[in-house]
Amino acid sequence: MLLESYYTKRDNLVRISAAQASTFAKQECRDFNPIHDPENKRFCVPGDLLFSLALNEYGVSESMSFTFTNMVGDNVGLVFPEADGEHIVITNEQGKSVLEISKKGSTSHDPALIESLIKNYVVFSGQNFPTLLMPLMKKHNVMFNPARPLVMYNSMSFEFDALALNAPVNVELEDSLFEVEPKRANNFLHFAINDGEKSIGRGIKKMVVAGLKPYDHESITAFSAAYEARRSAF
Repeated sequence: MLLESYYTKRDNLVRISAAQASTFAKQECRDFNPIHDPENKRFCVPGDLLFSLALNEYGVSESMSFTFTNMVGDNVGLVFPEADGEHIVITNEQGKSVLEISKKGSTSHDPALIESLIKNYVVFSGQNFPTLLMPLMKKHNVMFNPARPLVMYNSMSFEFDALALNAPVNVELEDSLFEVEPKRANNFLHFAINDGEKSIGRGIKKMVVAGLKPYDHESITAFSAAYEARRSAF
């Protein structure tokens, strides 16, 4: 399974080091958000890694929603409880919720489906920062602070029409929405889940863009160029 090198498990606690989290973000998601750099003072484990571990643990249900309730730092012990109902709360070792999951319908534990969904979804998800955000911020005349970008995964949900695959899952952007509030913005990405050419599901990812400031084309373009240079050099 592709996740094996990105966490350790001992005494029923899952731990993710800053190095493992950062490598997952860069290697699997092509996500170079500075908040996932080990040396960043505000470092947090990528939501996409927590999402992936949850699918690996609980399988893929016909309808699932994931809400990220608290950031996870370097080597924090996480408890993935047994799934005994439609609502699952993943906590840190102090009992504080970090990810809440709701699921309905039948569930598949097919490794091929799980791995295909993880691989394709996290690549899609990693495009959001800053690639998909750039035109939206320009349109609404706002942006994050390039010196301290804070773009956080809030939630995602999906629904499948069928859980049987004939081809690898393909995740594609269908629409995007950017809602601006006084101090932050909510970015919604609507996506389609396809089995080859056939649509088999759909979902929504929500990101929060904090620390908004007036749009400055020169500084945000410089940030984007530096970001792409980091991605190309990896």
